[in-house]
Amino acid sequence: MLDKSSSNVGALYNRIRDQIGTETSKIQLLLQSFGFKHGLPKDSDFVFDVRCLPNPYWQPGLSTFTGLDQAIIQYLEMIPEVQHLKNDICHFIETWLPFFEADNRSHITVAIGCTGGQHRSVYMVESLAKKIQSKISNIQIRHRDLAITS
Repeated sequence: MLDKSSSNVGALYNRIRDQIGTETSKIQLLLQSFGFKHGLPKDSDFVFDVRCLPNPYWQPGLSTFTGLDQAIIQYLEMIPEVQHLKNDICHFIETWLPFFEADNRSHITVAIGCTGGQHRSVYMVESLAKKIQSKISNIQIRHRDLAITS
């Protein structure tokens, strides 16, 4: 019999897990790009706004590409503020994700938005995933508003 009269939910969860021998799984991190003009994602735990960064859409010859294309990647990687913001978001995730995992969270969604969800946010999600994959193994990527025909 399990006495639960003096336990909070977290302590009770840990006791049950210990008694049945289930391993704690690694937390799932979802990095999601989106466009503010299509609304905020409702399932996000954290939202970062990258509209403060230069928009490749307004650069001659870049508007038809997306953040997955080399032309956009090269353009954004040359801008120091882009790299600075990427490092700040990466540091935030790497610092705080272990605390959520220790609190028995199974998943966290980090949403990154730009105006249309085609260039800056897509680049940032892809770039962040590459940057943190050696420290966080369970990463998924979703581009909510990216128009891909395949």
